Amino acid sequence: MKLTVCIGSSCHIKGSQNVVEQLQKLIEKHGLEDKVDLCGSFCMGKCRQGVCVAVDDEVFSVRPENTEQFFENEILTKI
Repeated sequence: MKLTVCIGSSCHIKGSQNVVEQLQKLIEKHGLEDKVDLCGSFCMGKCRQGVCVAVDDEVFSVRPENTEQFFENEILTKI
């Protein structure tokens, strides 16, 4: 599974670094390093949505405060 987090300026201001750090910890916590490829993108073209996170080809708006819930709902349920 490919997990891409936007780290462009708009998403950075909205907390993308925090989202990336939380996702890294959650991937490690659940032992998914070999199943989830976490990477970054400089702009996904959806700047108004907040921190954009793509799971394969589906884009989600994630905030630092709902990252764990997003991970449980969109990553763990699909693996």
